[in-house]
Amino acid sequence: MERRDFIKKATLAAAGAAVVAPVSAMLNTVSGKKCKVLLINGSPRPDGNTFCCLQEIETTLHKYGLETEIVQVGQDPIRMCINCGGCHQPNSDGCVFDDDLCSVITEKMATADALIVGTPVYYGQPNGGVLSLMQRLFFSAGHIVQNKPAAALAVCRRGGATATLQTMNMMFEMMNMPVVTSQYWNIAYGAGKGEVKRDTEGMQTMRTLATNMAFLLQKIHADGDSAPKRDERPQFMNFIR
Repeated sequence: MERRDFIKKATLAAAGAAVVAPVSAMLNTVSGKKCKVLLINGSPRPDGNTFCCLQEIETTLHKYGLETEIVQVGQDPIRMCINCGGCHQPNSDGCVFDDDLCSVITEKMATADALIVGTPVYYGQPNGGVLSLMQRLFFSAGHIVQNKPAAALAVCRRGGATATLQTMNMMFEMMNMPVVTSQYWNIAYGAGKGEVKRDTEGMQTMRTLATNMAFLLQKIHADGDSAPKRDERPQFMNFIR
């Protein structure tokens, strides 16, 4: 057996073993609280391939009794972070720009327990609107995302998905957000509208991602303490002083 075939079979076997537990085992077991997952559709197409992936995830999350909401980035412009520092001033209400989707997402994220962001691949990178949104959200309201599980997914016609996924995950890691994995990289392939549904492995990857998200949320909230205790304050050191 070739190495590639061995890895694939071993991965699928592990994934299969992980999902045989009955769905009811996780339902309503999160300290009496119904957790909510916020899903962001980073595509300007409301019913395109990125939405199809998020919808597949949402359907699985509902089976585990989780609440969900999908918010689309849309076609309206989203301001980029200008590093003005206004959001970190005393008595600040957050980002100085309050006229686009970032303020809406900030409000929704404050009451959500987890985050999933889907984006199409543009030149091997996430959608520019998604990057502007996430950078401003994390810089101006980073305290509301701390320790909340997160995942990204990338949809492409052919290539660039892994670089896109890595870009998204780097943001999550800086915010102390547990990164939720699947049986493969969170990637699906499709060009024409709805074509991604024909990527059977990609769709299964989305369902496994949702299952892992539900499992992690259950474990995190099982004892009522959703954040680890840290003894050290963050230390920042520039390379050049």
